[in-house]
Amino acid sequence: MSNGIFKIPTPKNEPGNTYAPGTKERETLKAELKRQSEIVVDIPIIINGQNIKTDIVKKVVMPHNHQHILANYSEAGEKELRDAIEAAMAAKESWANMPWEHRAAIFLKAADLISGPYRDVMNAATMLGQSKTVIQAEIDSAQELADFLRFGVDYANQVYQIQPDSMKNVWNRLDYRPLDGFVLAISPFNFTAIGGNLPSAPAMMGNVVVWKPATTSLLANYYFMRILEEAGLPKGVINFVPSRGSQVSEIVLTDPRMSGFHFTGSTSTFQTIWKTVGENIANYQSYPRLVGETGGKDFVFAHETAQVDKLVANLVRGAFEYQGQKCSAASRAYIPQSLWEEVKKGLVEETAKLKVGDVRDFRNFMGAVIDKPAFDSITSYIDYAAASEEAEIIAGGTYDDSVGYFIQPTIIVTTNPNFKTMVEEIFGPVLTIYVYENDKLEETLKAVDTASMYALTGAIFAQDRQAILHLENRLSGAAGNFYINDKPTGAMINQQPFGGSRGSGTNDKAGSVFNMIRWTTPRVIKENFAPTTDIAYPFMDEE
Repeated sequence: MSNGIFKIPTPKNEPGNTYAPGTKERETLKAELKRQSEIVVDIPIIINGQNIKTDIVKKVVMPHNHQHILANYSEAGEKELRDAIEAAMAAKESWANMPWEHRAAIFLKAADLISGPYRDVMNAATMLGQSKTVIQAEIDSAQELADFLRFGVDYANQVYQIQPDSMKNVWNRLDYRPLDGFVLAISPFNFTAIGGNLPSAPAMMGNVVVWKPATTSLLANYYFMRILEEAGLPKGVINFVPSRGSQVSEIVLTDPRMSGFHFTGSTSTFQTIWKTVGENIANYQSYPRLVGETGGKDFVFAHETAQVDKLVANLVRGAFEYQGQKCSAASRAYIPQSLWEEVKKGLVEETAKLKVGDVRDFRNFMGAVIDKPAFDSITSYIDYAAASEEAEIIAGGTYDDSVGYFIQPTIIVTTNPNFKTMVEEIFGPVLTIYVYENDKLEETLKAVDTASMYALTGAIFAQDRQAILHLENRLSGAAGNFYINDKPTGAMINQQPFGGSRGSGTNDKAGSVFNMIRWTTPRVIKENFAPTTDIAYPFMDEE
């Protein structure tokens, strides 16, 4: 038994490498990219610490070279999903009773492994499997993933320290128990860090987890699971089950012991899951906690006092980094007529400079979109705009999937603030711009606020402080993460807790104490040191 109130190491945001020519990190990463490009990894299902293979074997390929196989993975079926639930429940008691400092040590060690000896492995897997450029991988699978773990431990510790007041002769305590059953985590393809955080955050708070990773990010997610094992994660605490979403919903989501659901993905999927939970609510042993971050149709609004060079640079980065496959990506912009010609010139010139191709070539600004369904969906929006009388494509608009799923960064200008590409999430390298008359500011602000069902991120550009104040107030409900004179992407753990409302999710702010507290069910303990012997109260005495 430990005797001490232990101090958690104070976390700091993980510094990033530049990978500039001549640096050691560039040399070692390129060697790891070469190594991973020359092997095919066999990815098993991992249940109760055991490697399990099934007869259903599928492939992980490079999006930028879709004939190149990176890994083969076994797909979990009904038996494996049920086994994962039972393994989690079997591990529950010992994990919940493990002293907090030992649970914390596992994730702190994992963070050090990721940011140290496995940095190149995680970055290379993310680059090859998800077609991220080196800088996009670095800020994701090295910096943010390590930050999620280190700050997650610190946030959990902060939660445990939230305690009630006590009166004379009484000691009141809050005991932060894990949820009653198991947590289901379903993670997306676009961020390795999110894939790591969704199962890890509940586990830090003593929960056991069934984790369904996106199969298009499976390589990096698999390496993360192995890192957790090396860091000492006990068997069964997190069970790694690549599987079909429909079967997970049918078997895992409806299990009476499912007590929490941690999700990042599409709005339509989250709504379907919420509906399924509602239809089965009487069958659960507790009311499941539903925590989800979903879609976005993120805006950039320029005031007439905006600085054009800064606006252009942040539009290009915000819209086209990682091929626009961020739920926070800038996908719609509102530019005043007085600035439009200058902005247009800058956008066309800067977008033309962007190189698209294999991410192993560090000269490329963009890689490929994630897979064929994404490619088809994104290009259908481009084709729609090309055929519309309400829109004009001023940059890009071309695409080719013969080698990789490549789409050129595309800018559409529309005369309709409710044009299809202004209101629907595209999740690709497509930016749509509406040019508004300077004297129609209020009308345009209303369109920004109401045109989309989402409220995830948004940015404004202005120099006039009164204008900034006005825009901030008028758009207060339009974004959970609001940026002033900056692009609407790039939120950092402990600096900009991330999440939105409306159709964008439950706004539980991933990477914050607000998210961690969702994975606990507190118990109040009142201890009376001097119990009363009285039964009657003073008011009952005769006058």
